[in-house]
Amino acid sequence: MSEQIPPPRTAAALEARRQRTQTKLSQVRSAIAELKRQKAPVSVAAIVRRAVVSRTFLYENPAARALITEAVDRGSTTPGPTNQHLGTQGETPWRERALNAEEALKAAHDEVRSHRSRIAQLMGQVRDLETQWTDESIERITGENTNLKQRVRQLTQDKRTLEERLQAARSNSRFQDRRIADLESKLLDAGGILPS
Repeated sequence: MSEQIPPPRTAAALEARRQRTQTKLSQVRSAIAELKRQKAPVSVAAIVRRAVVSRTFLYENPAARALITEAVDRGSTTPGPTNQHLGTQGETPWRERALNAEEALKAAHDEVRSHRSRIAQLMGQVRDLETQWTDESIERITGENTNLKQRVRQLTQDKRTLEERLQAARSNSRFQDRRIADLESKLLDAGGILPS
């Protein structure tokens, strides 16, 4: 079976992804070298901070994982939590992922709590505003709302009409282009000279 050639857009996307991966690997190498130069402990957290890459990239990319494992193994003589971080056989660091998940969950709960508080404040403001409306102002706003809805319907219908006209004009233009091309080919076949 012959190998299928990817379409140009797919090939360009794959090439861009490959280049991004190479750039991130280069950042990881630079971060490791900088940590070694400064005689700082080499750890995943330190590399993430220095290289400005995600932990997910470090765990899922085999080349990045190999670079970190090699740097960690060379960087410390005694096995410690840093050496065991990625595991000797590239096993997933479940403990760190669990800690990250707990932090993310805690942050999400805090965000939900703050959103609930903000919603309660806004609902209170809405209730305060509702008590200030008189019957006349409510009727006036209801009338304006009805007028605006009718205007929206009218504009939607006008838009639809204009789109149909545009589509018809494009169709006519394509037909005219084909007709011109046919006439030019007939003229050439008849030995005529095309106007410049």
